[in-house]
Amino acid sequence: MGEQEEEEAASEQQQQLIRESAELETPTEVVEETAADKPSEEPYRWPVIQYDVPPYRTYHFFKQFRTPSNPNNFLKGVKWSPDGSCFLACSDDNTFSLYNLPYDESGGLADFSSSDADTDSYAASLFMSDGESVYDYCWYPYMSSSSPETCVFASTTRDHPIHLWDASTGELRCTYRAYDAMDEITAAFSIAFNPAGTKIFAGYNKSIRIFDIHRPGRDFTQHSTLRGNKEGQSGIISSIAFCPSHSGLLATGSYSQTTAIHREDNMELLYVLHGQEGGVTHVQFSKDGNYLYTGGRKDPYILCWDIRKTVDIVYKMYRSSETTNQRIYFDIEPQGQHLGSGGQDGSVHIYNLQTGQWVASFRAASDTVNGFSFHPFLPMAASSSGHRRFGVLDDSNDDVLLTGDENCVSVWSFSYSTSFENAVSPNSCGSNGKSELDEDLCQEL
Repeated sequence: MGEQEEEEAASEQQQQLIRESAELETPTEVVEETAADKPSEEPYRWPVIQYDVPPYRTYHFFKQFRTPSNPNNFLKGVKWSPDGSCFLACSDDNTFSLYNLPYDESGGLADFSSSDADTDSYAASLFMSDGESVYDYCWYPYMSSSSPETCVFASTTRDHPIHLWDASTGELRCTYRAYDAMDEITAAFSIAFNPAGTKIFAGYNKSIRIFDIHRPGRDFTQHSTLRGNKEGQSGIISSIAFCPSHSGLLATGSYSQTTAIHREDNMELLYVLHGQEGGVTHVQFSKDGNYLYTGGRKDPYILCWDIRKTVDIVYKMYRSSETTNQRIYFDIEPQGQHLGSGGQDGSVHIYNLQTGQWVASFRAASDTVNGFSFHPFLPMAASSSGHRRFGVLDDSNDDVLLTGDENCVSVWSFSYSTSFENAVSPNSCGSNGKSELDEDLCQEL
């Protein structure tokens, strides 16, 4: 079978999956059903990706980020919306670009594989410009395109308050402002919605401020990350993540090379993890909430911690990031068995979270891959790439200096298996990085 036939077969297989997933209820309804009794219908299962087969690039974007005034603009991250209808890219020109997945008349994803490789697959749906350099951004956890009131995301930028953006219109809905001792606005370095979607937790220097999303303005509660005897977590809080198992825990990463675990209700500091070689730039819990993964600046390893036993590091996963100051995002697939991360080598590396072993890699760009995000239910992922290039660019040879595989966003489609019985191996029922649903299924098998 030729490469074109393989892509057509994979595309047809994905269209079928999209038609099946289109029958799902909205994320808000799913949450309500989870809290109540389980529905009688069989729950949706994320397809098992075949990582040994290289993914193919479904959509590609690079020209939209380059203008005559800023030909060296580069990407700083990409994140799928919780409902999977769109993804949000952040670029160095302080702009957010929102891309909706394109659907054809039959309800399947539009195929642009035959389009010109020198052009973007399609145009962004919205552009939102912030005032200064973007520090962090995050989606509202119950965002659903069928409910416009939930289509929002938050961002924090240098010298500005926290902004809440409308992802349907591109308008600024409201702001959340923190002030320092001089009564001047101070910017958050990291933000995250709590699992209930009622509050925004924001990281500052040696402190966390909590805003009620229903009360914009300057009302907030503040918690110091240092105790009276100077024990605790110092430095700028650069990353925040909540435990998905609703255990009431959250993790905060700091540029002081530490990661702290707190209680969400009173921000009590439980313990501090040491071991990262650089300032922590990204933290993420496993799907079952038992493990925590941390990555740092100029640190070539993503560390795995068992939060039930924090004495030692469980294992390390390598990525090429020794000489860059960029924040390099990683992500865990919805099934909770694999982690993907980019690096300076332009490749995305996939690791098995049960063993910490490398599984596969694929070439995503010709420069640093700083963003990688799995789709919440389709066998797809998005990647962003780029880095700051110093020096003056000559307008006459811009096209020579930058190719289509540099400073770009790509959407990748993976080969997958819909047969759960064939995909589960005898030793696949381990506890590391496994979700509660998978554990129940393993018990049934």
